[in-house]
Amino acid sequence: MYYLGLDIGSSSIKAALVEIATGKSLGVVQEPKEEMTMFAVKNGWAEQKPNDWWQHICKAITQLKKQYNVSRTQIKGIGISYQMHGLVVVDKEGNPLRKSIIWCDSRAVEIGNEAFNTVGNDTCSKLLLNSPANFTASKLKWVKDNEPDIYNKIHKFMLPGDYIAYKFSNTINTTISGLSEGIFWDFENDSVADFLLEHYGIDKALVPDIVETFGNQSVVDKKGEEESGLAAGTPILYRAGDQPNNALSLNVFNPGEVAATGGTSGVVYAVTDSLSAKESARVNNFAHVNYQKGADPRIGKLLCINGAGIQYRWLLNNLDVSSYEEMNNLASEIPIGSDGVCLIPFGNGAERMLNNKEIGTRIVNMNLNNHHKGHMCRAALEGIAFSFVYGMEIMKSDGIKPSVIRAGNDNLFRSEIFANTVATLIEQEIEIYNTTGAIGAARAANLHKGDFKAFGKAIMDNDHVMTFMPFKDKKPYLEAYNNWKKELELILNK
Repeated sequence: MYYLGLDIGSSSIKAALVEIATGKSLGVVQEPKEEMTMFAVKNGWAEQKPNDWWQHICKAITQLKKQYNVSRTQIKGIGISYQMHGLVVVDKEGNPLRKSIIWCDSRAVEIGNEAFNTVGNDTCSKLLLNSPANFTASKLKWVKDNEPDIYNKIHKFMLPGDYIAYKFSNTINTTISGLSEGIFWDFENDSVADFLLEHYGIDKALVPDIVETFGNQSVVDKKGEEESGLAAGTPILYRAGDQPNNALSLNVFNPGEVAATGGTSGVVYAVTDSLSAKESARVNNFAHVNYQKGADPRIGKLLCINGAGIQYRWLLNNLDVSSYEEMNNLASEIPIGSDGVCLIPFGNGAERMLNNKEIGTRIVNMNLNNHHKGHMCRAALEGIAFSFVYGMEIMKSDGIKPSVIRAGNDNLFRSEIFANTVATLIEQEIEIYNTTGAIGAARAANLHKGDFKAFGKAIMDNDHVMTFMPFKDKKPYLEAYNNWKKELELILNK
């Protein structure tokens, strides 16, 4: 018997099956094979069609069942991980009224900034633990202001994972963790943030019903069975945004534990029991997956770096190279510091850790006679690594004292240059685990039983790949980082 895990990214959908008895992964598939379509009508906009996610999920389930000879009745539960901060709005029939405004869309920045200043920085930091910024609530306000005909037809808003659960079950609901990532949650009062809804003029009736993160949230109905190929009655047992889910996948639940990811965007996600939000304008604070009303808080402090894997992918697509492996090999031939070449990798929209400035990608100190694509590759890996270190400095100023850092064995963390640079500069071991968000979501379906100890043991026993140790000679890395930071600050101080 198996649990199904789904990871709804902006690039692709991943689906995994794990054995219920052992937690071992049977296999993972990806749909589509190439990247999903993203619509960008204007600079700074990013949208996707919610039903594209659903169609790719249905294809992935079909592929999994066929590839591993699993029947619909052998799948006993579903766990869902999804791209955070997206907005899906549906009418009374449950049909999307527009494309989803996804996580990297920056159109609502000014709306969030206005709310932060008008409602009050202290109030937002104390109650929301965040600036409203460019999150789901602000995106919904943008729809209200700019597309009133659509807004007036909205029955409920949802986050991307909520919509997929709805497509399986014809039941609309959400979680506290999900509402907190949309900046709809008042942590002081442990309730929906009525004061922000009132400020934005958003009807509270648009908020979905709230269910537990772990538990029977809804079940697949007949239409869900027909479209997905899962048996009617199969329960949805878990749902969380991709970064809290990534932390869960790496057994990160307790204060001091840190999860890092280096995908399309880069993320540092640290768990704390503190409700303080000193850096609320630059660091997000969300209810972690094990947050419970009335209990000691478990808050995930999330620092996002938009210009991470997407920067390296852009180079792959635009340099005369065939693979990331070739790029990594070229970079390995270049010394630490890239012979002075610096790449500022912030070309993927507004950067929250830079106070929502949109500065673009910059390449500086390039000598056309002495530097070549190897320098570009090294400078990109270093520049992205330096942005992680810059972010960790912000996190530490916000009270995080990391005791362990864990990352998945994928994307940027497969690069020794990247991982060694980060580990050496922050003077912290980085443990690498061979797991994915989809596998984590599948395993999390078993947490409705409440056995976190067994969950963690399965990860620690089965998935550890290696540990990157900090190099003793930090000096060349520090010199390169300081050069990079100097270039960044010249841009920020203009």
